[in-house]
Formats: sequence, structure tokens, C-alpha cells
Amino acid sequence: MLEGVIIDDAEVFNDQLRKWEDYYNCHRPHGGLGGQTPYERLKHTTTQA
Repeated sequence: MLEGVIIDDAEVFNDQLRKWEDYYNCHRPHGGLGGQTPYERLKHTTTQA
């Protein structure tokens, strides 16, 4: 997402890190989770009763 970009401002870095974490955990399918996102897997395992 930021290949080749240099960020020298902590506030900008933290903002970009939050965006990456959201993408990674809520939007990107993971092969090791059967195509689910980490959020989907967590939601599924915590709502089973």
C-alpha cells in the first residue's frame, strides 16, 4: 500500500497504519482462514453458542 513511501511524521504514520490494519483485518481474504478475513473469523467463532 505504501511501497517506496517514506513517512517521517508520527501522526501520518499512525493514520496510515490504522488504514492498513483495517484493510488487513476487515477486507483482505486470508487463504489460511478459508477465504475469510480475520474479523469474519473472529466474529464467527465468538458468536457460536
